[in-house]
Amino acid sequence: MALNTNPIYSGTGDIQWGTTALVAANTTYEATGSNVLTVFSSSVSGSFVQRVRFKASGSTVATVARLFINNGASPITSSNNILFDEITLPATTSGSTAATAVFELPFNVALPAAYRILATTATAQVNGGWYVSAVGGSYTTL
Repeated sequence: MALNTNPIYSGTGDIQWGTTALVAANTTYEATGSNVLTVFSSSVSGSFVQRVRFKASGSTVATVARLFINNGASPITSSNNILFDEITLPATTSGSTAATAVFELPFNVALPAAYRILATTATAQVNGGWYVSAVGGSYTTL
C-alpha cells in the first residue's frame, strides 16, 4: 500500500456552529448525559477543523468549556467520545458600549468521515450562555 506523498488541502471552507448557546451545566468528562452540543460534523470525505470559537450571548459566569471528539457513533456511550481539550471562559458582562470578547481554541485536527466535535460547559449560565462555532474545511474527492 502506497503512502500519501502529496499534501492534502480542504476543498471547500466549512464553518459550523451549535444550534443553541451552551447554558446548562454538564460536569462529565465523557460528554455523556444532557447539555451536550454538537458544533461540527465531518463531511463524507473527512474534514479539517482549524479552530473553535466561543462567544458570550449575554452576561455569563466563569466556567470551563470542554471539547470532545466523537467517533460518529452514539455520544451517550462514553467510549465513543474522547476529551480533546478544555478552555477557561471568564465571567462576562454584556452591554451597549463594549463588545464581549471572543475566545478561540486552536484545534488543527483532520477528522475522519462522520466524526463530530461536541461541546459542554461545566457551570450553568444564569443570564446568558456561550455560542460555539468551528472553522475548518471539508475534504473533497477529485
